[in-house]
Amino acid sequence: MTNADEPGYIALYRSGELERRAGRLEARLGECDICPRECGTKRLEGKAGSCNSGYLPIVSSACAHHGEEPVLSGSRGSGTIFFGNCNLRCVYCQNHQISQDPENQQRYEVGTQVLAERMLYLQDESKCHNINLVTPSHFVPQIVRAILEAVPMGLRLPLVYNTSSYDALQTLRELDGIISIYLADLRYASNELGRKYSRVPHYADSSRAAIKEMYRQVGNLEVDDEGIAQKGLIIRHLVLPNGIAGSEESLTWLVKEISPKVAVGIMSQYHPAHHAYKYRELNRRISSEEYAAVVRLAEGLGMENGWIQGLASPANYLPDFSVDEPFSAKK
Repeated sequence: MTNADEPGYIALYRSGELERRAGRLEARLGECDICPRECGTKRLEGKAGSCNSGYLPIVSSACAHHGEEPVLSGSRGSGTIFFGNCNLRCVYCQNHQISQDPENQQRYEVGTQVLAERMLYLQDESKCHNINLVTPSHFVPQIVRAILEAVPMGLRLPLVYNTSSYDALQTLRELDGIISIYLADLRYASNELGRKYSRVPHYADSSRAAIKEMYRQVGNLEVDDEGIAQKGLIIRHLVLPNGIAGSEESLTWLVKEISPKVAVGIMSQYHPAHHAYKYRELNRRISSEEYAAVVRLAEGLGMENGWIQGLASPANYLPDFSVDEPFSAKK
């Protein structure tokens, strides 16, 4: 691998900048402001913040995932590391086993060296195309520290930041040059609905600002000769029943404010999981008519790149984190 082909974090390691960023991020855990909640908790002392997490990262699962976007999964899988807990509280979360059960997740706390070793395992033993950091927003300082430890051990794969997009700009700026691929949700066009269904203030405003920063860093999707992502922004838009996702406003914003060439996955896999049964408007799958309308909208806006998920059973996408390979039956 030539220097031109190396992920940016390797050059940052050589210059000492990666270590400086790890230090700055860890200091912010003293009175945590890592995500937009800015709860001020003393996480360096192990106290749990609004994300229900203290200092040690929580690794709920690490496996080769063959069900991500084709440019990520390729033929060998995406090396997914699922972090426990979350800074959102989505009432319909399909990963609620690990995102909203903090007492159970405490047993998966690991040190940053162990996290580094998991990255190396996915690279060297599983032969994955990338390291895919899932729900990373509340553990960015620990992730950067683990990368710092993993580089001299041989880490060289592109890093994917797989996020709800409820990310703080100050935190994202520290990831400039570290993350190669941002895989970012765009869930709502309304702050009010973000508060109602994901229990966070200002989701729409925060996510749009975060996505602009991600795009500034990595631009449009770039793939290698085998069609595997090497750099760029991918947006996921999950269609929700009854127009709750605000698809028209969100996709129009993407085209006008980001780029008509941004890679977008239109997702049909909504399933009324977790507490969705308590909300009549969420307690059903989307209809074929609802989904077709969003697909037509994307086509009408001239969106050129991305994927349209088929209307297969959502069960194909529902993980079971009680087993070592949560997606083993979904390949």
